[in-house]
Amino acid sequence: MLCSLLLAIQAVTVGSVTARQGEKVSGYLDIPAGVDSATRVPVTLLRGRQSGPTLALVAGTHGSEVAPIIALQRVRQALDPAELRGTVILVHIANMPSFVHRTIYRNPWDQKNLNRVYPGKPNGTVTERIAYAITTQIIEKADYLVDMHAGDGNESLRPYTYWSDLRVDRRVDSLAKLMALAWGNDHIIIDTGRPKDPAASVYTTNTANLRGTPAITTEVGYLGVPDEEMIARNYRSVFRLLRHLEMLPGTKEYVEHPVWIDRNEVLTSPENGTWHALVRRGETVQKGTPLGRVTDYFGNEIAVVRSPMTGVVLYVVGTPAISKGEPLGMVGHLLEQ
Repeated sequence: MLCSLLLAIQAVTVGSVTARQGEKVSGYLDIPAGVDSATRVPVTLLRGRQSGPTLALVAGTHGSEVAPIIALQRVRQALDPAELRGTVILVHIANMPSFVHRTIYRNPWDQKNLNRVYPGKPNGTVTERIAYAITTQIIEKADYLVDMHAGDGNESLRPYTYWSDLRVDRRVDSLAKLMALAWGNDHIIIDTGRPKDPAASVYTTNTANLRGTPAITTEVGYLGVPDEEMIARNYRSVFRLLRHLEMLPGTKEYVEHPVWIDRNEVLTSPENGTWHALVRRGETVQKGTPLGRVTDYFGNEIAVVRSPMTGVVLYVVGTPAISKGEPLGMVGHLLEQ
């Protein structure tokens, strides 16, 4: 009994931010200077009055994926520690340099993608130091985690979720699957290709899963705009998940008719030039359907990019500028059931 009481009142600390039982505290996880400049990660800790699990919600891995960022600001305002069981860690903007400078994909300081360098390095470049801090200060303290993404500033995206079926730890796989169904996106990618080495985990969610923390990646939002419907969807999904984890009271909700995607492919540009999309997000396409055209800067056609499979357009680049090797869109194949 005494041990349980001590656990209930124990403070939770992330970086220099500490919250005790019943508190809501916001502050910064500082990323010290190294080979390049220092930065900081804004976080909020919400510590319930009752004991329970720790849920980490990470937004802003890519700074122009804004719908989850705004949604977590609203979650911070609405979530009452008096009603909460356990602890919620809100990572408001994981990649502050990208957010401030409005960049897509990469941190502007070192040109690295935060969602490609996990578990990070304490003495690496700024992106690697951010990943290391999130691994050690967030992921390793969480019982569950959601990495909240959206269509980047150039991506017109329909909502979907990644569920990793790693088959390293079946408990983690099964709990993460339930999280995906509770979150509410009806299109769910079954991802079996993530690395299985914890020392080279690459992705935020994969880092959590390989450390025994069930995690999912969500994609809700598009083209780097704070669309009200997408913000509201992210917000509602957070509270759906909190009820699923029994961290808040209320009726549990799950996707009734999930659309499982068993394979997907990202199409990339063969050359530098101008992209002319011919399809929209969420559109069903047949194998061989033209997704768009790449032209040179004068408008001369370089290539027609076609769908490699029959499926759904999960996202398509919605802005003209394109460089060789960059994504143009993603098509997912629907699992036959």
